[in-house]
Amino acid sequence: MNRVYVIGFFLMLLLASCADIKNMKTTMEVFDNDRHYYPVLTGQALDVVFKIKNTGKAPLMISDIITSCGCLLVNSSTTKHIPVGAEGVVSLSYNSAKNIGYAKHWIELYGNFSNSEKHELIFDVHVVPHADYTRDYEEMFLEQKKKGGNIEDLVDGKENNKGYYMDLD
Repeated sequence: MNRVYVIGFFLMLLLASCADIKNMKTTMEVFDNDRHYYPVLTGQALDVVFKIKNTGKAPLMISDIITSCGCLLVNSSTTKHIPVGAEGVVSLSYNSAKNIGYAKHWIELYGNFSNSEKHELIFDVHVVPHADYTRDYEEMFLEQKKKGGNIEDLVDGKENNKGYYMDLD
């Protein structure tokens, strides 16, 4: 019978401590923020990894990551919970197919930060076109579509053979 009370006590203690963690605030340090990457060719992928450290006295819990562009994809290897004094990473993949020229991007981290609502990670890169011929977005889209196996064409038909439509009066 005493065993049941002891287990119940520890279970209540565990649940009570979990509720307090969400309300605890902490600080964070970002290593090498505001980066400038070397130029990449249009269509090349760029892996961007920011190392962050929990410098506070409570566990760091990142609740949301918002990017400034649809060309940035947050990788699953991104650390969402960092214990006190430990380090983690924010890992992103940048697709340069939709940009040419100077591109500056922001990544906003939301979590239990004591000094602000969010932290921004910043990087920039110059995206240069191919030297022999500058492809437009439609050409790059068709190349990516061909790599994917053209499943859409099997269902919807090819874009040059979709038929016609008429106005209803």
